[in-house]
Amino acid sequence: MERHINVPFDADIVKELKAGDYVYLTGTIYTARDAAHKRMYEALQNGETLPFDMGPSPAREGRPIGSAGPTTASRMDKYTPALLELGMRGMIGKGRRTEAVRESMMKNQAVYFAAVGGAGALLSKSILQ
Repeated sequence: MERHINVPFDADIVKELKAGDYVYLTGTIYTARDAAHKRMYEALQNGETLPFDMGPSPAREGRPIGSAGPTTASRMDKYTPALLELGMRGMIGKGRRTEAVRESMMKNQAVYFAAVGGAGALLSKSILQ
């Protein structure tokens, strides 16, 4: 099924989604790759609040941001349950997730949007400043 969803979204939307749905997201999406997940996790461990200034990947000339493509999600898995506990509702990435992340997603009513690898260049052309 094809779904068009405005972000942020709530748990009711998550409950409606089914594996295999094609999902189109509209709105502001915050991205955080490996180093950013580590910084957020460490900030949480130190009692600091989120969000804080992370910034996107460096912009190419004439573009608002650099890489927009998803990265291998399992590299963030050790940090993900803590972020889900804070209310993160959805994640975009490539590849499988660990059992701990899958359990945390069910507990916290979150969803993982699996993206096609190599789509970063196409995605970056759709981002407007």
